[in-house]
Order: sequence, then structure tokens, then C-alpha cells
Amino acid sequence: MQFERMTTTILQLILPALIVSLATAHTCHQDAETCEFWLHIDHRMTMVKGRIAVFPENGQLYSYDTVNTSAATPMDLSDVITADGWEGYRLVIVANNSLPGPPIEVYEGQTVVVHVKNALTSESVTIHWHGLHQTGTPWMDGVAFVNQCPIHPGSSFTYRFKAKPKGTFWYHSHVGSQRTMGLYGALIIREKKPMEMKELIAVITDWNHWDSTEVHQRMLYGMYDHRVKLGSTDSLDGSHFSLFRYESGLINGKGRLYDGNKHNGAPLHVFNVTAGEQYRFRWIAAGALFPFRISIDEHNLTIIASDGYDLKPKTVESLVINPGERYDFIITTDKPVGNYWVRAITLEVNVNHTAEAILRYDTADNMEPESSKKSCTQDDKCVVANCPFSYYPKEANTVCIRFDEFKALPDDDPAPTAPQEQLQERFINFAFPGINSYPGSANGRSFVNPPVSAMTQPQELGKYRCGEECTEQTNCHCFGTMDLDHNKVYQIVFLNMGNGKGWAHPIHMHGHSFYVVKMGYGSYNETTGKIMGDNLDIDCRGGKERSKSFCNNATWSNSTWFGGNVPGLELTNPPRKDTIIVPSGGYVVVRIKADNPGTWFMHCHIDLHASDGMALVLNESFPHHPKPPKDFPRCVDFEYDMSNRNMEPVPEKENMKPAEKMVSNEQFWVVTGCLIAGIVLLGFIIVCMVCNKEKAKKQYEMKYATGQDNKVFTVNS
Repeated sequence: MQFERMTTTILQLILPALIVSLATAHTCHQDAETCEFWLHIDHRMTMVKGRIAVFPENGQLYSYDTVNTSAATPMDLSDVITADGWEGYRLVIVANNSLPGPPIEVYEGQTVVVHVKNALTSESVTIHWHGLHQTGTPWMDGVAFVNQCPIHPGSSFTYRFKAKPKGTFWYHSHVGSQRTMGLYGALIIREKKPMEMKELIAVITDWNHWDSTEVHQRMLYGMYDHRVKLGSTDSLDGSHFSLFRYESGLINGKGRLYDGNKHNGAPLHVFNVTAGEQYRFRWIAAGALFPFRISIDEHNLTIIASDGYDLKPKTVESLVINPGERYDFIITTDKPVGNYWVRAITLEVNVNHTAEAILRYDTADNMEPESSKKSCTQDDKCVVANCPFSYYPKEANTVCIRFDEFKALPDDDPAPTAPQEQLQERFINFAFPGINSYPGSANGRSFVNPPVSAMTQPQELGKYRCGEECTEQTNCHCFGTMDLDHNKVYQIVFLNMGNGKGWAHPIHMHGHSFYVVKMGYGSYNETTGKIMGDNLDIDCRGGKERSKSFCNNATWSNSTWFGGNVPGLELTNPPRKDTIIVPSGGYVVVRIKADNPGTWFMHCHIDLHASDGMALVLNESFPHHPKPPKDFPRCVDFEYDMSNRNMEPVPEKENMKPAEKMVSNEQFWVVTGCLIAGIVLLGFIIVCMVCNKEKAKKQYEMKYATGQDNKVFTVNS
């Protein structure tokens, strides 16, 4: 019994460290059938090494008690979460002690197994595999109360799914606003063939020093600083950004805190390259709110993919990336050997919010770049891809390429079609409509999580669904769903109109990569770039004045457009995405085939908007939902029924498993293995002792017999 207790204690001490150490191998071999990873979720503090606080200066870190940095040795940057170098030491939630979490790199078709241990003391967690369709495994999508119950503190959960399709993806928490505290990382799925060129991964996010519980509350109740009420900022087109205070931007977990034009000297991420080669950048936007315009000084970007799907290449000066999106582009390192700024600038006006990193050629000096951003002139205009509006101000000498100008690279992947009478059409308005309050919503339904897992406990959802109280000109709070019939083709119109418009929304669909067949933008002033009005293709209905309509029951203004007759649809080579920007006053037409049974979350990927209810669930092919694994966790409210307080307990054999069976297979075999190893080791020691004693005895007898020794011979055991 004592040995068992000792074994259990040893396991409790070494397993967390073992899990983290095993997880340092994040790349799976191409020939492996199954790739296994461990994610240990825990709190950490920034700007601390071990138990020693550090501070930044000139791109280095020094111990808190250093007086003269010029005479001191900088501290090793490894094992320090620097973030933006803020010396107030920000609490973060991270996977495997790193920000971002470790990149998971696998090959298409492999089975991925990820063991998630929630070591947080008071928060639940789930992990969503952003962009993966989870075909056949909808209960592995990682959305709390939609696909699974949250993983409680101290508990573990194992995700198992197929790695497909190929492309640039990522993982992140899907509970509350935990993503804003650092729980995210890259997920790369490669084709099983030699890489064409070297690759670099870049994960970008906006950053501040709030706890995750503050993010949504500050949007609801306002943002104040020493008795001063702070407002939000605006985009270049005049639309708005919500109340997420930008204090810095991070690229691969590193950035700098600025005070005007002066920064704190925190270390930045360095992308090391060799001259005369090509590199594929995989950019992932993990941010909470702001779109970033990404550029690399003196290097053009050739965009080749978005959200995992290949595009016909377009070469640009920069591109805009919104929360949830991914873009792959190629650069050629054909410039003089040196250091070049990698810049990511928000689309805000009247502020300069920039995230930075360094592109460093081999043999270049270890110094900060002195390069400059391209000067956009009338004769040499800058070209920007994926604009959430139609125009930059005229004096900016900048040309927009909207996403609907891209075409898919493959010629054999057309948008799904169906006979006119069978094509299903749906309109969804993502906005903040209201009169006295303006909650985020989809068609006026502000999403509320049920207390159960919708995927695995659908029979318990009845009272949480939206009902007759949800009308064209009202807001309601409920579990909003949209039913999709199996194998039917759906043309879905995402719109952003009515009295709740004014913010652009990157809409993310789980379970599918949709075909983007058309985008319609509002009307803009071509000189100032400011938005002037909604796109008139959509009739919001529900009110005499368009600007006052909630737009909860929209339709086409031209009735002849129904049944797939919308002019300008790109059905032959439409690009595919899972996250698309829906501009204020505009719309996006996408198509999917309902061939992936499950419950799929669809929401704005701006953290504040989704937390406020801008979401719904696609209940796809309900009769064909696959059954979850045996003993899949259930979650439910408990109501204590006083009338049954003295009820007789159900016999053990019907109500409970025997105690010995309540130990998981993994725990049983770990403990059993340790016990067997201990027994084998003990047996080996005993055998050695016996052999040594026998050998010593023979030596003694030989010496005694020959008279070589008449001393007492002691065998040490």
C-alpha cells in the first residue's frame, strides 16, 4: 500500500513535466499514420524568468535588479513570455508555457490526437481547430456547449480527428474571451510531398493588459481611465471599431509598448532568411478586433492561398488580414543583405498602431532595421489586397483589391449548383440592431449558450431555442439555429445592414469552407473613401425607413434574382474560405452543400461581437448526425426536486460503475506499468545481491583454503 502511494505521488510530480517535455516535438513525420501531441493549459506571467522579474532594453532582457545594462549580461530570452515587454507583468493563459502555443505541424490524411490538460485553477476551457471541417467527428470541433462540454479545471480531454484539408490553420480557446489572453497557436497541414520552398509561420494579434473577463464587460459598460470616458476609434471608411483598447501588437508573441513615438525596447521576433531564395509565409490572424495591413519593407508579397485554399497568384505591396483569416504569400529575398521591417498596421485613423518584426538576411548585423515603408505615389501606387472597403482616400495613392477579385487556382472545384426550384437561399444580417439596447445578433437573435452540448444532447435543447418572441423588429436572446437539409445546396447571403450596421464583421463558419461567389459593397466617396450608404441590392424590409429597419428578414430588392439568378455570380472558379469580411453596408454571397452532418457554430470572429451574441448554430443534416464516442461527457443543469428528497437510491449495479472500473484505461496502464517496472527493478537488485554474495563467498573460501587470508570477510549488501 505504501509503495502504491509512493508511485502515485511520483506520477503526480513528474507527469505534468513529462507532458510538456513530450510536447516539444510538434512536427509529425510524413510517414506516420497517427500524430500525438500534448497541450498543457495553465496560467503564466509575462516578463518573469523563473521567479525573477525582468525588464527590456535595446531588444534584450535584464534582471530586475540590474543597474548598469551596458556592463551586464543580457538574460536568455527562452522560457520568458515577453509579449509587449510591459513591466506590470500581465497574466496570460497559454499552452505549454509559450505564447503563442506550440505550432502543430502534420501531413494531410494523418490522424491527429491531442491530449489537453486543463491546469487552470478556476476556468474551463475547450480547443477549437479553426478551419478544419471535422467531417465525421463533429464532436471534436471544440466549441463549448455546441459540440462538447467545457473541460473543467483539473480535467483532461483528448481530441482525435483527421488532418484535412491541407493548408494554414490554427487552434484556440473557444470559451469566453480566453483567446485574448494568449491561448492560441498555429496548425499547419502539409501535402505529403517535398516542400517547394522554406516556410515561415507568423501569428499576429492585437494586445492589451486586460484579464479575459474584462474584455466583454468593458464593451458593455464603457471604458474609463482616471475619470475620463474613452471612446472607440474609426476605420478609414468611417465605420467603427469596438471598445477593445489597443496597447500593442504582437507577432509570434513579441511586440513593443509605445508611448507616442517612444517604445520600451522589448525584443521582437526575427525571421531569418538566406539571400537569393523564396520563402512561403503563413500568416494567421489570432487577434480580438483589429484588421492589420501587413507589408515587408522593399519586398513584394505574392498571395497564393487564403484559409487553406489555393488562389491564382496576385502580387501586392501589402494585404489586410482580419481576425480568424489566414493568408499565404511568397517573398523573394533578392534585396541587399540587411535587416528589413515587417510591419502590421491597423486600419484605424488618427492613431499609429503598428506591430513589428524583423526580416534578417544571413550574415546581416544583429541590429534593428533602418529600412522604410514604400512611398505610394501617383506614378507608383501601392496595391493592397482584401480591403474591407472599396477605396483608400485619393491622396493615399493606394489601390484596393477586394477579395471577390481573387479566383481559385484549381479549375476543377466549381461552386455547388442545384436546379432553380431546389436551390435553398438564406439571408443572415450580422449587426447590432436595437432601440434602447444594441446587442450583437444574427437576424436579431442574440446567441445564448445552452447549459448542454447541442451536438450530443439535442433532446434537451427545446426550451432554449428561439421562439415567436423573435420578430422582424425585435431583439431576443436565445439559442439561435438554422436547419440545413441533408445534401441540399444552400446559397447564404451574409449582410451587414439596417440600423445596426457600422462595424465590419469577419464571419467564420465551422464545418465548411464556403465558396465566395459574390461580394456587394456599400456606396463610397471615391475621393475621401468614406462610406455614404448601403448597397441597394438588399431590401431590409421591416420598416418604412431603411436606416431604422433591424433588417432581420432581408431579401433581394429585385425579385428576379431568386433561385441563383443573381448577376455576377462566380460559379466556375470561386475562391474558398471559412472566414470572410462582411463590410458595413454590404453583403457576401456564399455557397455550401449540406453534406457534413453536425452542429456548426457560425459567428463574427471579433471576440467582443461573438461574446455579445453575434452568432448562430447551423444544425446540419440532423437525422444523419454521427454518434459521439462511448462515454462522451454530458453537461446539464441540476434542479433539486424537493418532492424526491427522500427517494430511495438506485441500486449500485444500475446507478454506478464499481469503483475499480471508474479508473480510466490510461491511468490503469500507467500505474500498472510503473508497478511492473518497480517489481522488475527490485528483482534485478535481489539477483545482483545474491550473485555478489555467492561470488564473495567463493572468494573467501578460496583464500581460506590457500591460506592467503585469515581475516573476517564481510559482504556489503
